Amino acid sequence: MSNLLMVLLTALLTSNAPPAEMALPAAPAARTNVVRPAPDDPVEREYQKLLELDDQSREEVDRLIREFPQSTEPTDKAREVLRQQVEERLGVVRKAYEDFLRRHPKHARARLAYGSFLNDLKDEEGAVQQWEQARQLEPENPAAWNNLANYYGHRGPVTNAFRYYQRALELDPHEPVYYHNFGTTVYLFRQDAMQFFGINEQQVFDKALDLYARALQLDPTNFFLAHDIAQTYYGIRPLRTNEALLAWTYTLGLARDEVERQGVLIHIARVNIMAGRFDAARKLLERVTEPALAELKSRVLRNLEQREAAAQKTSSPATGSSGASGP
Repeated sequence: MSNLLMVLLTALLTSNAPPAEMALPAAPAARTNVVRPAPDDPVEREYQKLLELDDQSREEVDRLIREFPQSTEPTDKAREVLRQQVEERLGVVRKAYEDFLRRHPKHARARLAYGSFLNDLKDEEGAVQQWEQARQLEPENPAAWNNLANYYGHRGPVTNAFRYYQRALELDPHEPVYYHNFGTTVYLFRQDAMQFFGINEQQVFDKALDLYARALQLDPTNFFLAHDIAQTYYGIRPLRTNEALLAWTYTLGLARDEVERQGVLIHIARVNIMAGRFDAARKLLERVTEPALAELKSRVLRNLEQREAAAQKTSSPATGSSGASGP
C-alpha cells in the first residue's frame, strides 16, 4: 500500500467530517536555515517595500488586462497602448530591483525575488542567473534550490532537478510545494527517474505518489494540490482503480463551489468508465447540471456509450448460422 493511499484512507476513515476537517497531521511551521534580519533593519525595510512595489505592480497589470475590452475586437492602437502601460509598470519594478541589488549585491532573498519576477516575464535565463547567485550567497536557502530545480525540470538536465529538489527538502522538509514539485517531475520524467534512482516504472509511480502523500499531509485542505494528485492516476497503467477513486473522493470534499464539486464528479465518472462500471458512471453524470460543464459532460457521456457498446459486443455470444440471437 502506497503512502498516499494510507494518507487518504486515514483521512476518509477517521472522521465523517469533510476532508477539510479530517484528522490529517497538522502542517508544521515552515523551517528555514537562513537567518532573517530584524524587521527594523533599514535594508530589510527597504527590501519589504520593494516586494510591496512588485505585488502592487502585478495587481495593476492584472487589472489593466482584465479591463482591456473583450466584447469588441480591439484595435492595434489599443493593443499598443496596453503593451506600453504594462511595460511602464513592470519597468519601474525592474529598475527598483536593479537599483537595490546594485547597492546590496549580496542580498540573496532580493535575488530570489527578482529571479521570480524575471521568470514571470518569460526571461528564464535572467531568472536562473539570479537564482544561482542566490544559491551561492545562501547555500542553506531551500527556495533557491527549489527554483533552480523547477528550471532544470523544464529545460534539463532532469537529473539536476532531482538532485536540487532533494537538497531543498533536506534543508526544509516541511514545505509541501517542494514535495509536490519533486513528485510531479518524477512522474513526468519516468525514464530519467528509473535510471537515476535505479527503480522500475511501477516503483517510479510509487515514489511520485509517496512524495505527493507528504505534500498532502502538510497541506491537507489544498483543493488544487489534491486535484493535481488525483489526475496523476490517469497516466498510471494498469489503472489503480480503487486508489484513483479514493483520491477523487478526497478531492470532492475539498471543492469550494458547485462547479468544482461537479467537475470532480465527472472525474469520478471517468474512472468508473475506465474500470467498466458503466451504471455507476451514468448515475454520477446525472448529478452534473452546471452549464459550464455541459460540453465536458457530453463528451464523457459519448465515451461512456461507446465503451459500453464495445463491452456488450465483446461479451455477447456469437450468433449461430440460423441467425438466432441470444436472450
